[in-house]
Amino acid sequence: MKRIPIQSRKEVDLLVRSFYKQVRVHELLGPVFNEVVQDWEVHLVHLSDFWEMILLQTGPGAGKFNPTRVHREVDEKVDYSIDQVHFGSWLELWFATLDQYFVGEVADYAKEHARRMAHMLFMRIWEARPKV
Repeated sequence: MKRIPIQSRKEVDLLVRSFYKQVRVHELLGPVFNEVVQDWEVHLVHLSDFWEMILLQTGPGAGKFNPTRVHREVDEKVDYSIDQVHFGSWLELWFATLDQYFVGEVADYAKEHARRMAHMLFMRIWEARPKV
């Protein structure tokens, strides 16, 4: 497949769906996502909305998302078991998916934004955990 630039919702949707197809069967990530996500189709549309907003500054996403809250809730649902290795695995798959399908500035930005977001979300999860 020829690598293409991310220019529209079509490419964002390809990125999200291709990536989460891998996440769902990943040895470490699959159990977490498959336990928490009730309706994958709704979830994929929601995630495409988010990434369209981030990567293209378009779409229905503005003001609609609170990734910190969502990730804290997921961590609680899985008994506070999310660790840095989860975020590392997520980033590896994200980068590999981008490298497989896409080229250009937006693809590079998708990597950088994901790297920053993973760091921030892990810190926010850690802060919210009950103190023992």
